[in-house]
Amino acid sequence: MLKEKLINTFVKQFGSAPDFVVRAPGRVNLIGEHTDYNDGFVFPMAIDRAVWIALRPTSSNSVSVYSLDFKETFSFDLSLYKRSSAKWGEYIKGVAWALKQYGYNLRGWEGCVIGDVPLGAGLSSSAALELATASAFSAVSGLKWEPSQMAQICQTAENKWIGVNCGIMDQLISAVGIKDHAVLIDCRSLEFQPYPLPPGTTIVILDTSTRRGLVDSAYNERRQQCEAAAKYFGVKALRDVSIQMFNEKANGLKATVRKRARHIITENNRTLEAAAAMIKGNPWELGKLMDQSHESLKNDFGVSSKALDLIVGEAKKQKGCFGARMTGAGFGGCAIALVDSKEIESFMKEVQNGYTQLYGLKPVVYFCRASDGAGIVTDLRYQSS
Repeated sequence: MLKEKLINTFVKQFGSAPDFVVRAPGRVNLIGEHTDYNDGFVFPMAIDRAVWIALRPTSSNSVSVYSLDFKETFSFDLSLYKRSSAKWGEYIKGVAWALKQYGYNLRGWEGCVIGDVPLGAGLSSSAALELATASAFSAVSGLKWEPSQMAQICQTAENKWIGVNCGIMDQLISAVGIKDHAVLIDCRSLEFQPYPLPPGTTIVILDTSTRRGLVDSAYNERRQQCEAAAKYFGVKALRDVSIQMFNEKANGLKATVRKRARHIITENNRTLEAAAAMIKGNPWELGKLMDQSHESLKNDFGVSSKALDLIVGEAKKQKGCFGARMTGAGFGGCAIALVDSKEIESFMKEVQNGYTQLYGLKPVVYFCRASDGAGIVTDLRYQSS
């Protein structure tokens, strides 16, 4: 297990056991894509893949972290914040910087970090690292753990330090995830409500084995286009535009901006309809909404890719598949499918074979379970394991 490997490495690195082990999960979004930074609705679930940190406080004013994944150590001074070229370490430093901006007093620590959230796959490995880091600082500095506020702090780190204008979804679901449930989040009020998946269904992750970067991508461009559309309609965010208002007034928008806005407005409706489908335990209705979401992301928001379209198409051919869509920011990474639990093995095998034949890459296909959000897993000051 990752936790045991992490603790053993900590002992080798620092000579004794850590005081704390913290964990923060990645996420998969069932529906509600790119709606978060438009003050809309999203429907993610925290997954059973996560970033783990073993750590202990130090008397110094610095942080030193060894990454098992990158086989390197990243260190920085808590009184001096300068950006460096160490990409993974900047997320840790950025969270420290953001906590300082919110007025928290931080204590130095040393630790080891490991994760099994695939990098660049659209499963929020960066948010998992941010929330694990916030949990680490909370543990050693005695900070009160307020999940929603910690999510906002980590979002600030990503927006202002890393330079990606993401919405709140990734950080918030990593903070507030609930085992065996997806969580409907209102990204304006930050209110959230858990919903169980339809009985007898499983979420399958379809990793296309293609990757992309967020900072250098069209992500920020999409956000600017959405903001321009909201300004045109005279509202704070596209969440405030009804389909009727869009149909009556959208002709005055440039064609590309009109398509971007149409995706957000219809996607918000689909996300709320998905909650109703879950209440009814109706996998067919939920799957249909997922299918519609993918088409909208492909045709209106322009963030799908050939690989994503192919793997979604293969998934939809299979027996027991209720629906499938790309998930995450897009242009590569992962799709998801809602599948009859009795058909999981044949579904995964057929999708792998079909996609490989069509695209020439072998995808990673696996099912996932909803997990709890970030926090201290073990306090080793009082426990032996």
